[in-house]
Amino acid sequence: MCGIVGFAGHSEAAPVLLDGLARLEYRGYDSAGVVVCDGKDLNVVKTKGYVEELSKLTDGGKTLPGTVGIGHTRWATHGQPTDTNAHPHLSFHGSLAVVHNGIIENYAKLREFLIGKGYAFKSETDTEVAANMIDYYYDDDILKAVAEATRRMEGSYALGIVCKDVPDTIIATRKESPLVLGIGDGCNLLASDVAALLRYTRNVIYLEDGEIAEIKADSVQLYSAELERIEKPVSTVDWDVSAAEKGGYEHFMLKEIMEQPDAVRKTISPRLKDGRVVLDGIRLTPEYVKNLHKIYIVACGSSYHVGMVAKYNMEKLVRKPVEVALASEFRYCDPLVDENTLVICISQSGTTADTIAALRQAKKLGARILSIVNVVGSVIAEESDDVLYTWAGPEIAVATTKAYSTQLAVTYLLTLYMAEICGTVTPEKYDWAVRELEALPEKLAKLLDNVDQIQYLASIYFNKEDIFFIGRNIDYALSLEGSLKLKEISYIHSEAYAAGELKHGTISLIEPGRLVISVASYTPLVPKTVSNIVEVKTRGAEILSITTEENAADLAKVSDNMIVIPDAMDLFLPSLAIVPMQLFAYYVSLMRGCSIDKPRNLAKSVTVE
Repeated sequence: MCGIVGFAGHSEAAPVLLDGLARLEYRGYDSAGVVVCDGKDLNVVKTKGYVEELSKLTDGGKTLPGTVGIGHTRWATHGQPTDTNAHPHLSFHGSLAVVHNGIIENYAKLREFLIGKGYAFKSETDTEVAANMIDYYYDDDILKAVAEATRRMEGSYALGIVCKDVPDTIIATRKESPLVLGIGDGCNLLASDVAALLRYTRNVIYLEDGEIAEIKADSVQLYSAELERIEKPVSTVDWDVSAAEKGGYEHFMLKEIMEQPDAVRKTISPRLKDGRVVLDGIRLTPEYVKNLHKIYIVACGSSYHVGMVAKYNMEKLVRKPVEVALASEFRYCDPLVDENTLVICISQSGTTADTIAALRQAKKLGARILSIVNVVGSVIAEESDDVLYTWAGPEIAVATTKAYSTQLAVTYLLTLYMAEICGTVTPEKYDWAVRELEALPEKLAKLLDNVDQIQYLASIYFNKEDIFFIGRNIDYALSLEGSLKLKEISYIHSEAYAAGELKHGTISLIEPGRLVISVASYTPLVPKTVSNIVEVKTRGAEILSITTEENAADLAKVSDNMIVIPDAMDLFLPSLAIVPMQLFAYYVSLMRGCSIDKPRNLAKSVTVE
């Protein structure tokens, strides 16, 4: 959730730190700060608010001379978002400064220990505890102090540390929270996300749990948790900085909506060969798939909604029972999981804390783990038995669009792959599905050719304060995502309901002028959905329907306004129907003057439970 940047070089550090923090703003934060070593002292500037304010306070970094420093954007967990609680945090004796992502779970116990040793605290944060634990063990050997202190820390952390006694050096270490090193020319860098590094280098090293890095301008040395020297390969990031820039669009969210046809094409095309789905690299044997008793899909937020769609599709085509669980609940419901259970973990970042915890619980119970993630080398990817990458490229806006669409595409591929193995889909239907999947990017592009209608509808409805989404089967799963998109960036109260459940209480909330968005793409249940539309329309609701060309005539009779998507195989309709809902949420938010790419209180990568 928070962002970390570090720079050690032969040029001024502060401007680089500010630039890197600005590139991590999408992760969500409420305060920002930097510390720069000037050769003698650690100079800290931090503030509640955005990086822009931090830049003003430091005149773009000019008031902080020095060639080594670390910076941070904080999303508050321990303590309110204030100047005092913002990172970096100096240790009690002022000898070192720390930035931290994650949560030190035993911070209260460690804080009590340190107070007993004469330490005093200025903030309410667990990070200051980390700084003082390192200070407690520090005796002219900063590497040893970091190793000793982290052995006593429980929870998750990514730490960047500078010490005034070694002013040319940054120390970094991590556990369950990402850190990546950038290997540059005349400089080396540190970040929680490669997006902060790409202006300076595309050569990176991904730190793993327990590893410690010693970063200087002309060298990077890696150590194990026991301080034994280790060597790691340098990887090359295969997308450049332009992929993380707006490219002429007003917002990243709109850019990423428009990138969906190409993103979905990149996800599916390499995995379709000679009319078949080929998932190279995964080790699901036919015997294992056929003998599966159950499939669990575990995820959070929009990824959970992907899982809801996948459940309908997998049960229909693979004929195996599928349960979708919120990752934050999975560990606490005594899940019935064993060696005959496949657990599919879905996470855009691969660092979602609740999903990591659920994955580990499932592994303890004997399940096989297949993950669907976007970030190569992420925690979830590394700890899974099999990985299917979405290859979506960087997604900067907090509200996911292309990551959601590419996750959906991967579940389509996996569903067809397993159905063929199990013999639960006829050759004719399988061939049809592959042809439809190949045509999906073009149908997405057609939807995005003309957004004028969506803008017009947004202009009609942007002042609504309560909106309901209804649908059945995959349309209900899709409604959940449409509602989430709208509420998270427009701040409109929005809820999604299974259309058949309206009469069991929810219909009491329908009153004249209430907007109900009906998702009615699934042809077998369109007549049922039309009946539910009539129920709310007779009570004064305004109806905006999203349907297919095939069903447009039936929906036109009961709708005030309508969005028509291309016809497609039922399996793939969610990929098409979600696009107008994404655009509707975007334009409604734009007309309401909301912060679209960085909605309040939200973060892109949720690395705390």
